[in-house]
Amino acid sequence: MQPCPCGSGKLILACCGPILAGKPAPTAEALMRSRYTAYATRKFAYIEETCAGPAAKAFDRREAERSGADTEWLGLTITGREAGLEGDEIGKVGFTFRVRQNGQEAAASEVSIFRKIDGRWFYWDREDRGKPGRVGRNDPCPCGSGKKFKACHGA
Repeated sequence: MQPCPCGSGKLILACCGPILAGKPAPTAEALMRSRYTAYATRKFAYIEETCAGPAAKAFDRREAERSGADTEWLGLTITGREAGLEGDEIGKVGFTFRVRQNGQEAAASEVSIFRKIDGRWFYWDREDRGKPGRVGRNDPCPCGSGKKFKACHGA
């Protein structure tokens, strides 16, 4: 019995597993947690399938697979949420994730925007681009890879 990488404290089969297998995420937070789990378990097709709008345009699956091969996902902490419940059409989830890449540990935080389209939640975009204390798309990735965040863990 494997614990879910998203940090919910549940087993993967009772948490993100069914969502990764095709069950619609009931909330924006559930989708965000399942996307973290997909990165941690290298299910990049799922990451791509759950992007829409600006996020879909920015996602580079080949780059995500390349950088993901050397990444160990160490943990996820939810820092806040706004709307994004079953009856909502839009939601925001704040979180911090920790990774190890090339022997170095790093953390990054963001507030993600999610939209429900035809009854399914999708990752739409990030909030607070360019504000101090936030990692911008063109900033160096905090994992220490030397790549821009958008080409590494921001993909």
